[in-house]
Amino acid sequence: MDIDWKKIDDIADAYHNDRESLLMIMQDISDIYNYVPPEVIPVLVEKLGINPSLVYSVATFYKTISLEPRGKYIVSVCTGTACHVRGAEKIMDALEDRLHVKESQTTEDRLFTLEAVRCVGCCASGPVITVNQNTHGGLNRSSVVKVIDEYEKQHVS
Repeated sequence: MDIDWKKIDDIADAYHNDRESLLMIMQDISDIYNYVPPEVIPVLVEKLGINPSLVYSVATFYKTISLEPRGKYIVSVCTGTACHVRGAEKIMDALEDRLHVKESQTTEDRLFTLEAVRCVGCCASGPVITVNQNTHGGLNRSSVVKVIDEYEKQHVS
C-alpha cells in the first residue's frame, strides 16, 4: 500500500502535532486507510514526541483503531444482552458462513471485516449489526445475508 505522507503530515499538523490529539490523529489516518499502517507509527512518534508504547496502547484499547488492515466495510454484530437473547449468535454464525471469516477477521478481498461489539444502543431493534455507520436491526439469518449482499453489490457497481 502506498502511503500519502503529505496527508499524514497534514493530519498531524491540523492537530498542531499535539500529543493529546493522538487518538484523533490515529482515527483520521484510519478513516483513510481503514487501519493505521505500521510505517506511520515512527512518524507519529517523532512528530508528536511520544513513546511508541503509547501508540500501541491507544491502538489496542480503542476498537475503532486497528494496526491490521481492515475491510472497506466494518460489520459489527451487537452482542449486548438484548441482541444476545434475540439471536446475535445466529447472526454471527450466518455472517461467518457468508463471509468465510471468523469474528475479528477480514475477507481476503479486504471488503469486509467482521467484529463483535458489546452494545450499539438499539436494544429495541435487536438483533442489530452496524456496517460502518449504518445500523440494521430486526435481523435473522437470511435478512443479514441480504444486507451483506447489498453492500457487495454497491462495491461492484
